[in-house]
Amino acid sequence: MSKSTDNPSKPSGDRLTTSAGNPIADNQNALSAGPRGPLLLQDYQLIEKLAHQNRERIPERPVHAKGWGAYGTLTISGDISKYTKAKVLQPGARTPLLLRFSTVAGELGAADAERDVRGFAIKFYTEEGNWDLVGNNTPVFFVRDPYKFPDFIHTQKRHPKTNLRSPTAMWDFWSLSPESLHQVTILMSDRGLPTSVRHVNGYGSHTYSLINAAGERVWVKFHFKTQQGHRHWTNAEASAVVGRTRESTQEDLFGAIDMGDFPKWKMQMQIMTDAQAQEWSQRTGWNPFDLTKIWPHADFPVIDVGTLELNRNADNYFAEIEQAAFAPSNIVPGISFSPDKMLQARVFSYADAHRYRLGTHYEALPVNAPRCPVHHYHKDGPMRFFDNNTRNPDAYYEPNSFNGPKEEKRFAEPPLPLHGDADRYNHRDGNDDYTQPGNLFRLFSAEQRQRLFDNIAAAMHGVADEIKRRQVALFAKCDPAYGAGVARALKLDRPGEDRLKGTHAKYEIQNKSAAT
Repeated sequence: MSKSTDNPSKPSGDRLTTSAGNPIADNQNALSAGPRGPLLLQDYQLIEKLAHQNRERIPERPVHAKGWGAYGTLTISGDISKYTKAKVLQPGARTPLLLRFSTVAGELGAADAERDVRGFAIKFYTEEGNWDLVGNNTPVFFVRDPYKFPDFIHTQKRHPKTNLRSPTAMWDFWSLSPESLHQVTILMSDRGLPTSVRHVNGYGSHTYSLINAAGERVWVKFHFKTQQGHRHWTNAEASAVVGRTRESTQEDLFGAIDMGDFPKWKMQMQIMTDAQAQEWSQRTGWNPFDLTKIWPHADFPVIDVGTLELNRNADNYFAEIEQAAFAPSNIVPGISFSPDKMLQARVFSYADAHRYRLGTHYEALPVNAPRCPVHHYHKDGPMRFFDNNTRNPDAYYEPNSFNGPKEEKRFAEPPLPLHGDADRYNHRDGNDDYTQPGNLFRLFSAEQRQRLFDNIAAAMHGVADEIKRRQVALFAKCDPAYGAGVARALKLDRPGEDRLKGTHAKYEIQNKSAAT
């Protein structure tokens, strides 16, 4: 009786072959001269296996290396057609998507339950091409000028001598960069250590633009509000979780979807016209394109747009999650960019990172490939595993006389007015980086504030007192109770007004000198 009849639920298995399809007779024993060796160079399959193993790991992402993801659907229930012609955002539209969550600082082997920002990157497979919305679980970020992004990331990675994470580097940078206060406050609050990514919000964070059928542009911020509620670990709880498993988020997300408990997020938007942007900026002094600032909901209420649901796990983590490549340069007609400096830089840097990490034609990989026809003039290079203009070999340049792909002027965006002289403007000059984090602090309950103080103190372990005092001075400018609470948690003498003023005067002099 055959094995398949003995156990009909267990497949008999396919024939093992080489990567060229040649059958393999023995996959247990290397080819050698006699039972003790040495090995023979002609054992091509041994060499193939070893050579492939050496290449099984691609470079990890410089940031957002540790990640988790799943497939799902965006369903639009609201009507925002007066703001955008994008088909993916029209009433009743249902669009398949891939959502990848991540931590910013941790390497691939880092524990999931660490205090860190969570990435929230979505690839929408629309009929007009892929739309990638690359954001975080926070509406703001640590820096507003991309010139400082590599410096910030250096503080989150390992010290070049000790090869350890450096709290000194983090807090030294933050204490010299007041624009980081808003994000630091969120990171050190309860929301900086979520129990799982099912229990976090997602934000596009940047300001984008929407364009309607009449060619009118408005500014927009995208929000995804968790329908599972917010849940967070304390530092002590997270330490216990990490002692049990380093994969707590992967276990939670994969397990929930596998059991049919599909997580959902409510998609919302804030809309700002250009006239409102100018009025609001003059009234508040805030730049609507500043990634360290939010648009208060009282000024710009959220609009309910639809629901995002995750309902399918990947079949192969490497192929579908690790090779997933998201880039804010991927937009569709009706959705576009803004003068946000960080967004402008990311439009270049994300795609460039993927070309380095995955290869020249990374967007042809199945997980990144659009679900609509693709026609371009990119040729050759590594990874050209798909059609190389063989169907129309004469049309390998543009313009051409051989019926190659042609531009269509109807997809042109309306012009974006620009003003100002080309210069290196001091992004800290005259900027209010204290009111918004102070407003956030004042929303916290007494218990939430105390956890914030304690979390900051724990994160500052081993940091020099000079840096601690400089950071406390920044917190005090947000709210005196904020600075005093952190000072108590750090067991510092309560900073007096003279010391606070002296610290900030010294910093402002240094900052102006550097700008000059």
